[in-house]
Amino acid sequence: MADDFPRDRPHLLLRNNGVREPYRRPNQVITPPALPDRERAAHAQALAQAVGQALGAARQQMAGRDAGVAVGTPGFYLEIQLPGSERAGLDLLADRRQHMEVVAVREPEQPGDPLRASVFVPARAENFYLRKIEAYRTTDTQSGRPRNEPLVSRIDTVRLATAHSLFTDEDRLFPIDPNERVWWEVWLRDGRRENFERVAQALNITLRPHAVRFPEREILLALSDAATLDRLVAHSDVVAELRRAKDTPAFFMGLGGAEQRAWSEELLARIGPPGQENVAVCLLDSGVRRTHPLIEPLLAAADCHTINPAWGVDDTPAWQGHGTRMAGISLYGDLVPVAGPANDPELYGAITGEAIARAEVQAPQRRRAIAMAVTSVNPARGRPSSWSASVDQLCFEEANRRLIILSAGNIADDLTPEDHLTRNDLEPVDDPAQAWNALTVGAFTEKVDIIDPDFADYTPIAPAGELSPRSRTSVIWDRQWPVKPDVVFEGGNLAHDGTLPGEQIDDLQLLTTYFRPESRHFTTIGDTSAATAYAAGMAGAILAARPTYWPETVRALIVHSAEWTPAMRARVDACHGAKTQIQSLVRRYGYGVPDLGRALLSTRNDLTLIVQDELQPFQREGTAAAKTRDMKLHRLPWPKDELAALDDAQVELRVTLSYFIEPNPGERGWTRRHRYASHGLRFRMKLATESVDEFRARINQAARDEEEGAPGGGGEDWLLGTFRDRGSLHADFWSGSAADLAERDAVGVFPVGGWWKEKPYLERFDALAQYALVVTIRAPGSNVDIFTPVETTLAIQTTVET
Repeated sequence: MADDFPRDRPHLLLRNNGVREPYRRPNQVITPPALPDRERAAHAQALAQAVGQALGAARQQMAGRDAGVAVGTPGFYLEIQLPGSERAGLDLLADRRQHMEVVAVREPEQPGDPLRASVFVPARAENFYLRKIEAYRTTDTQSGRPRNEPLVSRIDTVRLATAHSLFTDEDRLFPIDPNERVWWEVWLRDGRRENFERVAQALNITLRPHAVRFPEREILLALSDAATLDRLVAHSDVVAELRRAKDTPAFFMGLGGAEQRAWSEELLARIGPPGQENVAVCLLDSGVRRTHPLIEPLLAAADCHTINPAWGVDDTPAWQGHGTRMAGISLYGDLVPVAGPANDPELYGAITGEAIARAEVQAPQRRRAIAMAVTSVNPARGRPSSWSASVDQLCFEEANRRLIILSAGNIADDLTPEDHLTRNDLEPVDDPAQAWNALTVGAFTEKVDIIDPDFADYTPIAPAGELSPRSRTSVIWDRQWPVKPDVVFEGGNLAHDGTLPGEQIDDLQLLTTYFRPESRHFTTIGDTSAATAYAAGMAGAILAARPTYWPETVRALIVHSAEWTPAMRARVDACHGAKTQIQSLVRRYGYGVPDLGRALLSTRNDLTLIVQDELQPFQREGTAAAKTRDMKLHRLPWPKDELAALDDAQVELRVTLSYFIEPNPGERGWTRRHRYASHGLRFRMKLATESVDEFRARINQAARDEEEGAPGGGGEDWLLGTFRDRGSLHADFWSGSAADLAERDAVGVFPVGGWWKEKPYLERFDALAQYALVVTIRAPGSNVDIFTPVETTLAIQTTVET
């Protein structure tokens, strides 16, 4: 049957659909992991000797403190080495009652390398480890094991820490020359900024004024050498972690387009004035040349802002009009990153926040899609940075949730046809696009036609429907980090002549506005900058069309509307269900290419249901540990009769869950106690063969399994399975018989742990978590109306409630 019914029916919003259910934690049988095999007496003796030497050095260090420099609680930092496989030992190294804190963890860089944790130890608790070791050596537990074995057996050795011990970037980034002055990110322990500024002044450390704050960390930029930072660590308790300040991003300029003034005037004649909707696309970029005739009618002078008044709000030649190019794509779609000068080091998270704040102060009533195609190389393979965590914080702010759209970044090197996809898979997404809450945009291309006779001998590098040659991916990231990019938009292509590396030519780029309209009106743009601008335009259109939708919902709809191109889909199908291979492809393509029509409208055989809801993930009673509190059960108004009538016909189901987490960054091993995310949410779908009570029990079991690190169930018959449970946006696909789908009429949303639960002293255990849930059922090829029965049911329910 025909499958091209018009999309003319708004998606159905399910109001007050979720039923809060108390979490019923099943009885647990926890099997502790095996501990390192140690010869008890010898290990205790060697460890006591190492700790004794470290304490001797610490006492000498404290005795030599300069009273004019020293600040904070007297104490010292220890570097504790554990086997690389003993991550569980990290949570045992500190004691809040003694005010001991694990401040930084250096991950193994190679297989077999150790974990190195730095712990701040107040002077009054200096014998903490010696007491633990002595009890391990001499005392047994009731079960006959050495006391403190889970801690002591996991420690290889201990020494007095230095600034290098607190450095959590790749070791190659630490200066070889201890007297070389470079810019550092200094991650401060909570509440210690004033003391840090005081000791920095005493040590002649230059500080930048910008700072970003998180629940347990505050970050500033400092110009110093490693030798001075050693003195800082020896004279204070302020530092938690050190990282190198990253250089400002580089852009790569494409060729200019032809001068087309007549086209511009013809297009301008067809543009209507902007409406009165309080919706805007907010570009964080190099400024916009608003005098361009295609931009001026749509951009008021009062809506142009700058962080530094000396810069001005106009676009700059140094950035080759990048902001103006972005504006053209956001406004019109298809009408390159370009080289920018390096700024003095700045804390980009703080600058990003200030830039957004200026736009919001100017017009606080507007709803915005905030887009940024400015990135920096991210060597951390998905690990949060100060910048990406700031983006997560800006998205999450409870009084002002934000939709932020980031480019995945571009490969800077010359590329050849042989590099395509191989290089993409090896080049990780740039900073800050690893942010969990942001919508990260990569680039694909359908630009394959070369008409210009000057390039008659050239061919495109990427075939139609494939990833754009410069687009970055998350294929090599550790499994725990989110899928990035989330989606891909058109980003143009590169051309090659069989000899030289690929280059940008006008035929394979996107046409957009030029920043010097007195010279010409059009130029070209490509790569993930163009794709990000496209995404921003789509987000703005959804915000305007659906004013009640949350930022989480708009993000969900963009991802939910995405489909893989035939070229991408062929690669997925060629995996024949092998989930590891499919996961790598999702980390390359995201969830595909979004479509505004699918994001906004359903059709008769393609029904989308939307839920906007909240739950309280955790609770605490008295001084007891926080525990999981709520889950939500959503009974779906399924068109059961219509689906049952289709019997064995194949239908499709798609579910997307979107929410924002509150970040708590800082490199402390990402253990259960030290999690980045405030909380996690998961979804599970009721099976056709189980009752609602059996479904509830399975959700409880799934939550318990995830908390205990057991393999998650419930995803075996889905395309992605539990791999979908990464980050704060989860999407998956199911296909099967219509009769089976007719009985899958409930979705459960439930919480899993995060720092809101594990750190009750931060008093966030009673916070609410809001989420958007989008569910689509499709009966492709079937002339069946599954939309109208559901619409009628919801209308009846609304009438009854009224």
